[in-house]
Amino acid sequence: MSYLYVKALHIIFIVTWFAGLFYFPRLLIYFAEAEGQPDLERNVLQKQLGKMQRLLWYGITWPSAVLTLGFGTTMAYLYGAIPGWLWLKLGFVALLYGYHFWCHVIFKQQQRGEVRYSSLQLRIINEIATVLLFAIVFLVVLKNALSMVWGLVGLAVFIVVLLVAIRTYKRLREKKEPAQKVVR
Repeated sequence: MSYLYVKALHIIFIVTWFAGLFYFPRLLIYFAEAEGQPDLERNVLQKQLGKMQRLLWYGITWPSAVLTLGFGTTMAYLYGAIPGWLWLKLGFVALLYGYHFWCHVIFKQQQRGEVRYSSLQLRIINEIATVLLFAIVFLVVLKNALSMVWGLVGLAVFIVVLLVAIRTYKRLREKKEPAQKVVR
């Protein structure tokens, strides 16, 4: 019975962690885009976005990542033997924590006023959590090698579609921006 409570808490904190991982990179993007604004606007925007980043990152995302890891580790202990598919899932989870730490590095840079990534680069980085979520969920649900191969093929197609969508969005924004600049 305690295993089910731990599992429920693990899932809840996965959801809140992903909520942070999905929204946080958007704040990084907006911070980077504010860099191109006139000084007064840039300062106001980046100050507000920096505050929003700190609240989300330290108030939701980091605590959820820690609790997800704690409850996941507890589940593994209570479950006992770890099946083969779970090792692959843990590999994807390790990549997700690597992504989390990478976001933390970018966050710290922006908190110091350093913008090292373009808006386009951050939009691509923003999709990493989505790709890893797909990989982890499909692996947890399918749990077998043949289905996993098809899942990975689907994941590769999904990545290509995401990259095309990001590129298309960039082109649409570039076409729209000159018209907006004339209006100002």
